[in-house]
Amino acid sequence: MPSVDRDQHDVDIDLAQLFRAVWERKGRILAATALVGVLAFIGANAISPTYKGDAKLLIEPREPNFSASGTASSTAEPLPDELNIASQVQLLQSVDLIKQVARDLKLHERTEFDPDSSPSVVTDFLVLFGLKSNPLELPPEERVINAFKEKLAVYQVDKSRVIGIEFTSQDPKLAAAVPNTMMDVYRSLQSGAKLDSNSDAVRWLETEIANLREKVREAEQKVAEYRSSAGLMSLGSDQSSFSSKQLSDISTELARVRGERANAEATAENLRASIKAGRSTETLDAVARSESIQRLRAAESQLRAQNSDLSTRLLDGHPQMKALRAQLSGIREQVRAESLKVAAGLENEAAVARERETQLLAQLNTLKADTARAGEDEVGLKSLEREATAQRQLLETYLARYREASSRLDKDSSPADARVISTAIEPQQPNFPKVLPITIVATLSTMILAAVAVMLAELFSGRALRPTGSVAPVAVRREEEALPRQETAPHPGKPDRSTDTPASLLNVAPDADLVEELEQVVTAEIPAAETAEEHDEFSIASVANFLVEQETRIAFAISPSGDDGSLGTVALARELADRGKRMVLVDMTGSACPTRLMASWRDLPGITDLLTGEAAFADCIHPDRSSTADIVPQGNADIRQAMRGADRLSMIVDALADVYDLVLVECGPANAQGVARLSRNGRHEIILSAPDPRPDELAEIMVAFEDVGYSDLALLSVKTPPSRHAREAA
Repeated sequence: MPSVDRDQHDVDIDLAQLFRAVWERKGRILAATALVGVLAFIGANAISPTYKGDAKLLIEPREPNFSASGTASSTAEPLPDELNIASQVQLLQSVDLIKQVARDLKLHERTEFDPDSSPSVVTDFLVLFGLKSNPLELPPEERVINAFKEKLAVYQVDKSRVIGIEFTSQDPKLAAAVPNTMMDVYRSLQSGAKLDSNSDAVRWLETEIANLREKVREAEQKVAEYRSSAGLMSLGSDQSSFSSKQLSDISTELARVRGERANAEATAENLRASIKAGRSTETLDAVARSESIQRLRAAESQLRAQNSDLSTRLLDGHPQMKALRAQLSGIREQVRAESLKVAAGLENEAAVARERETQLLAQLNTLKADTARAGEDEVGLKSLEREATAQRQLLETYLARYREASSRLDKDSSPADARVISTAIEPQQPNFPKVLPITIVATLSTMILAAVAVMLAELFSGRALRPTGSVAPVAVRREEEALPRQETAPHPGKPDRSTDTPASLLNVAPDADLVEELEQVVTAEIPAAETAEEHDEFSIASVANFLVEQETRIAFAISPSGDDGSLGTVALARELADRGKRMVLVDMTGSACPTRLMASWRDLPGITDLLTGEAAFADCIHPDRSSTADIVPQGNADIRQAMRGADRLSMIVDALADVYDLVLVECGPANAQGVARLSRNGRHEIILSAPDPRPDELAEIMVAFEDVGYSDLALLSVKTPPSRHAREAA
């Protein structure tokens, strides 16, 4: 089926028409809004109010109280992670905790938590026919738990270790009491779990400590027995053996003896070399320590002093001088002899040291063999000592844990790993329903939806669509436009069009006479007398009522008098559009009178262009400039050529009927055979639009239509006022 929706590139949404349509229906919108607002207010007040209480817990590890010894646990527990917090949320929603809270608060005595105990008639009916399970089959405690869970909300606050507890109830006191009781029960369960864990630990540690004490005693006894049997006596706190200590001492002594021997040998060799070479030995330490050499050196110094003193007064050959030199020579010989004695003494010391070294080496070798044997024995000893040490350390650890666990057996010594940061208080305002917000939202929503519905109806009907761009009428000859419409004789050919077409429509100046003529035509479309004669069965209102009552989809208007009858057809179309009908008028006249009355400008594509295939379906539908109706103009194609495809007219009309509520085809002064060809199925209404019908003419027309199968015709008689030229002549 061809679409009659307007192309998005050819039409715009007329916002003024949308708001005008809303304004025209403001009464209905306000009435619906007020009705919904009142109903929302009454309904919100009729609902039983509910109250919500909320409390918050901080999950964190809490240190135990100080024990009797004044010390606390030094172990730092890690902070809870996301999984731990999620686990605590599930624990707060556990059935055991809810049962404990329900028992403490005696919730089974409240009808709010067991509404199924008194089922309604509807519930009994559903249970009877198997549409619902019998709620009384569940135990009362389970029904209370199910109702409790529906009112409970436990959640983790984002990016924190805080858990929120919310509870909704019809009783504000209960709404605050339930979260607080849940926190108390939860903390009691957590603390009790810690106490149970400490009690179990104490009982287990007592048995283990007794066993460990026996094992430690046995291990230490094995160490002592092995040490005694192997002769591994420990010396001092370093636990070294006697042979090891002896070996260490001999090694130290051997190193000292070797050092002394080497020193004596080196000193003696150096002293002999100096004496042999005739060098002074005064600087040698061994010579300097000799007392006899020191006395000889002192005597030599005195003789030298005397020699120096006498040499100033006596000659070298003097007897005293010779005696002094002889004494000096003797003293030097004595010094040399004493130095040799010192060297010999040093050699003796070196020989003694060598003998001592030999003895120490013999002892050292003996101790090495003993130490090797002791090392093999110490391997087994150290193994026994390690076992004893491990048992002793484990015993000490268990003893420390036993003391710590024993100090936490008191009820208040192990707090729960949760701290209350916000307790629930009794709410003063109901959580639901919020009467004023509900009423306001319902009222505004109804108003907005009603306005949107009206706008959508306008858009889908096409009444809120208009052609794009600014349009100016094409310039025509003033002489032709000045003629009254009544004087324009219809003819089957193409209507006369101006051949003087400008290059641009914008260059055409407005024709004041043409504008005035169009305004007069618009005012003449619905005569003033028609309003006063609406009771006339042939009036526009009567014919419109007839078409609405018959739910007519397609109607053909015949105008024997030409344009005078077409005026009535246009007025009928606008009347139906004002009644909210989606209306389209098809101009099949030869004079194009409906096109001039309804179209915004001339030379629009229409039915002739559609029949010849020169225009698309959607391009041939245009809005009426004075109503919400649409029009399919006569068009610009040659009428005779277009009528060669007249067989397509019925298909076009049926397609329009699928989209519009009513399709009105203005056929002008057409004969019955032509209308019958257009209306092949004969299921359409025929309207005879005659302003001043003559009886003989009406009879002739009705006989002609009866011959082609139409027995009932609707008469539309609209009095046409005189034209502007007739009024000016008067």
